[in-house]
Formats: sequence, C-alpha cells, structure tokens
Amino acid sequence: MVAGIIVPSRGPHGQGISLIRDAEIENTIRTYATPVFRVAGLDPSHVRIYLVNDRSLNAFVAGGQRLFINTGLLLRSDSANQIIGIMAHETGHIAGGHLSRVQSALAKNSVPVILSYILGGAAVIATGRSDIGSAIIAGGQTVALRNFLSYSRTQEASADQAAMKFLDATKQSANGLLDFMRHLSDQELLSAARQDAYVRSHPPTEKRISTIAAHIASSPYSDTRDRPEYQVMFERMTAKLYAFKNPFGATMHRYKESDESIGSRYARAVAYYRKPDMAKALSLIDGLINEHPNDPYFHELKGQMLFDNGLVSDALVSYQHAAFLLPNSHLIRRDLARVQLEAKDLALLDSAIRNLTASLAIERFSSFTWRQLAIAYGRKGDKGRRSLALAEEALLINKPDIARYHAGFAEQIFTEGEREWLQARDIQLAANELENAIKRRRSSGN
Repeated sequence: MVAGIIVPSRGPHGQGISLIRDAEIENTIRTYATPVFRVAGLDPSHVRIYLVNDRSLNAFVAGGQRLFINTGLLLRSDSANQIIGIMAHETGHIAGGHLSRVQSALAKNSVPVILSYILGGAAVIATGRSDIGSAIIAGGQTVALRNFLSYSRTQEASADQAAMKFLDATKQSANGLLDFMRHLSDQELLSAARQDAYVRSHPPTEKRISTIAAHIASSPYSDTRDRPEYQVMFERMTAKLYAFKNPFGATMHRYKESDESIGSRYARAVAYYRKPDMAKALSLIDGLINEHPNDPYFHELKGQMLFDNGLVSDALVSYQHAAFLLPNSHLIRRDLARVQLEAKDLALLDSAIRNLTASLAIERFSSFTWRQLAIAYGRKGDKGRRSLALAEEALLINKPDIARYHAGFAEQIFTEGEREWLQARDIQLAANELENAIKRRRSSGN
C-alpha cells in the first residue's frame, strides 16, 4: 500500500501489525476529534492519534494521551457519527485518567514499545522506504488485550457519560455511539475467540445501552445529522482505505464502474494502481484532479503512482503541487523530500532538507525521516549533521551503540556550546539510558 499507507509487515512467526500513515485519513480523524478534545479540556495538539493496520474492530487509549484506532473499526463504521461517538468514549477514558497506573508506566515509552506491551511480542522499527517506515509489531498475542486494557463497569459508565456530555457540547448526536454499543452487545453472543477485541476490553451492558438511549431521547441534538463535509470525508476515507486493503476484485465489486461518485472513482483509481493498470489509474485520478484542482490528496496520490512507477520527474511536480496546497502536512512534505532526493539533483538538496526539517518539527519520532535527512546532508558533504541525523535514527530503532558512535563523531566537529554540539551530547546521554533500559528488560526476561 502506498500514498502513505503502510504494507502490513510480517513477524518471524508469520504474524505482524503495523501502523498506517496517510495524510488524508489522519486529517479526517483529526478533524472529527478536535472539537471533542477541546470540550474535554484537552489540547488537541497534545493528543496523538495512531491508525493500527488491523481488520478487527478496536480502539484503545495507552501511554497517556495516545489514541489508537484500528482500520477495521473505520471500515466497519457506517458514518462519521459512529467514529466520533467512539472517539468521544475513548476521550472520556483519557479525561478521566482511567488506567492511570498503566498509562503512567507507558507514557514515556515509544509507540512501538507501547504496542509491544499491548499486542505482545517484540517491537521493532522498519527503515527504508517511507511507505514501510513505521512501527511493526512481531510475535503472537502474548499479552491479552482484554487484560491490559480492561476497564471497570464504573469507568465504562463514566466514559459513556463523558462521551454524551462531549457530544452535546459539540452539538452532535449520540446515535452513532448507541449503534456501536448495540453492535458490541450482539457480539457478546459469540464465542470469545470470535469476538472483536473492543468487546472484550470494553464489555457493553444493557444498562449502559439503556443509559445512552435515554440520553438520546432527551438530548436536543439527537436528530442532528453529520455535517455534509464530514460525510464526504468519511466516504473518501473509507473508499481509499478499502481499496488499499482489499483485492482488486473486491474493490471493483463494491465500487462499480457505473458509480461516478468521488469515493467510487477514488477507490477504483487505487485499485487499478495496485493491479497495476496505470493507464486506467491515471485516467481516474486525472479526472478527479480536473474537477477538483485544489485537492492536495488527489495530487499526492498521483505523485505516489508516478513515483512507484519510476517517473520521478513527473511525481515531483505532483508532490510539489500537493505541498503547495497543504504546506502544513508533515507527511506530504516528507514524501516530497523523498522524491527530491530520488531525483538526484543537487539543486533540490536544500529544499529537501527544509521539507524534512519541517516534517521533524511536527513528528520528531520518525526514524525514516531522520534517515532521509542523513542522506540529504551526506550528499551535501555535511558530515556533522549527517551523523546527528543517523544518531537520532539509531535511538529510535533501539541501537544505542550506533547512536553513541555518530553522536560522538558529531561532537568532535561542532564547537562546544553550539546547538548541534548540545544535541550530540543529549543523544549520548539518551543512548546510555536506552542501553540501560534494554539491559533491564533482558534481565527481567521481557
């Protein structure tokens, strides 16, 4: 999967879970969640949202203000309102400080470490291409999710009450939350092996369902429909995600050639691109761009199509257009820099460095972006900054010896007291702490 979406990577036993990264999907979820975060008294910029590439219906909070949502939950939702209701409930857990002991223990850990505890197995960081540059969890479900993320009935009821309060405060209906809870209630009739993880860690009860239904009967916003732009975003997100995660035939059956809606054409463009049939894929995406020339995500997808087929110069034009239309997207700017580096044009190096630096300013914990920055500085002959970037990458992939080596090299180049010199010293201290943490985990058998 490309256009920022990550291919699921397999662990040593044939199992694996990955995060997906996609500018459009992340922006959609963030748009839905921001009003809820604000009325909950949370700073939206402090809440990190992660999309887990897993077909099961699940969402959970871990490691402080970090919300994880499975792609299966997005694809099995019927509307934006359902997704918003679920996020409102999970926000209730964040605002209520539920699982505070576990959350505080994980708050300082990286996302791969958090997921390794929750999902089981060892966490590693993939490096290389940007479309596989994220956290991968290898191994079996050695830590049961329902044990790790189990809530008391009181906490669940409290999160429900908070969710209804947040939805009312944002003038949105709780019908989506009720529909989701009824679906979970139906799942309780299944065997534990067939139940989705969410129903095991967030067991619904008839009392909870009745409470939400009573709220809907009295709330002035129960008949409020999704904002039109929310529904358009929902249809685009699910079409794109479905096409990337399912075989060509399944996508074409669901999004038929006779359907000329934006979502259907979007899904078919992805399906033909993955087939691959570039002529049909480009025809569909060009048609969408002609109708919506200022849509950055259509230009981004076209750029990815062209780049993956070796048409770097053409891909560069598309990515530049996408970045111009959405300059604050760190993912688009990161991928633009990747294309600029692949063009092997020295005149583009400074622009690539600016794009990578801007991306890291928003998301510092991306090993792939640090690697790309190291490549850019290396081509400029800037050995000191190249080593700093490689040292930062090494920290993120749990290689303290390599981080110490590159940071030590950089320390010798920069003048004492310079920002880069201080960065090198900080990396060495962090590498020592990481090495000690690794030793403690090994000695404890984890």
